[in-house]
Amino acid sequence: MITYMDRVVISAAVPSIQKELGLSIVAMGWILSSFRWGYALFQIPGGWLGDRFGARRALTGIVIWWSGFTALTAASFSAASMAIVRFLFGMGEAGAFPIATRSLSRWMLPTERGYAQGITHAGSRLGAAFTPPIVVWLIASYGWRTPFLVFGAVGLVWAAVWFWYYRDTPEEHGSLNDAERALIREQLGGAAKRASKEAPWKAIFAARQVWVLSAMYFCYGYSLAVYLDWFPKYLIAHRGFDLKQMGIYASLPLLAGVVGDFLGGWLSDRWAHSSGNLRRARRGVGTFGFALASLCILPATLTADAQWSVVFTCLAFFGLELTVGVSWAIPLDIGGDFAGSVAAVMNTMGNVGGAISAAVVGYLVQGYGWNVPFLVSAALCVTGSLLFARIDASRKLFT
Repeated sequence: MITYMDRVVISAAVPSIQKELGLSIVAMGWILSSFRWGYALFQIPGGWLGDRFGARRALTGIVIWWSGFTALTAASFSAASMAIVRFLFGMGEAGAFPIATRSLSRWMLPTERGYAQGITHAGSRLGAAFTPPIVVWLIASYGWRTPFLVFGAVGLVWAAVWFWYYRDTPEEHGSLNDAERALIREQLGGAAKRASKEAPWKAIFAARQVWVLSAMYFCYGYSLAVYLDWFPKYLIAHRGFDLKQMGIYASLPLLAGVVGDFLGGWLSDRWAHSSGNLRRARRGVGTFGFALASLCILPATLTADAQWSVVFTCLAFFGLELTVGVSWAIPLDIGGDFAGSVAAVMNTMGNVGGAISAAVVGYLVQGYGWNVPFLVSAALCVTGSLLFARIDASRKLFT
């Protein structure tokens, strides 16, 4: 939740930041892109940290880092200073989901992975959904800088709780009983108790399936960034909503995404459990989610009615998020104890897509209007569906 709260604060504050600092839409696009380049470039180092030092220490450290730079965003006084701070913020957040995936790898049974990842990512979208109304209220009451200070403090509290509660293996956690430990050990084949080892990067980079997975996630990351970074601005600039209305309507697609996150992972796990066919269970949900997103983006973009645009956007975002729990379960399925590193490669490509999207949308809007960025996303969702149909989650990278 906190990862997305901290990154969505700025999208909800874009109109206020532009007004005070006198920034063009292209300059704002590069500021949003700077976070995503930091986030993309440090995915693999972040995944390595989790595999090398364990999720408990690594996640504590990076949350403290990015929470500090969330707060420092409030000290920005120009486009350049804000871009630098947001790049450093992105560096910290980069390890969040790869390390979170690593933290699940030694705890979740194979038939729980899609749902567990769905819960994790539903939490992120729920945080993003709650954020715009809170940010709008804080901006109206105290100015645009205050939300960054508030959300930075929340992350520091979480880091302390995580370090106190989480343990890297079931054997280290005092709350488990012997039967639970035995069940996890039996289902994971001893992976839950192995010591950390260096990731086999050569084998990971040589695996064709990793690159198909990464290309699919590029399509997802580009499309996601269009909504996370630009949808609040779109509602005001193109659909005619005021600031308070934007705070409400910008949250609705994210709430639909929460449902998609929960449902996608759960459906895939239930399908895999009942059929015994993991490949079909992962592919089926992923390809359908992308296809639904592409179909719904079109009427959302082309309708003249602002209310119906939001309705179809909710359906599109629901479809896009159906793919997420499944996508993040696949590194666990194929990567085993090195799931964090596989997830880092996948998420690097996803956030390269997001970084390109954040900057390109500003130019597309300036040159062609608001419809074109969403039509590009629809085309990428079709591509993502085709790529998902080529992924085989039953083929493990390591034995």
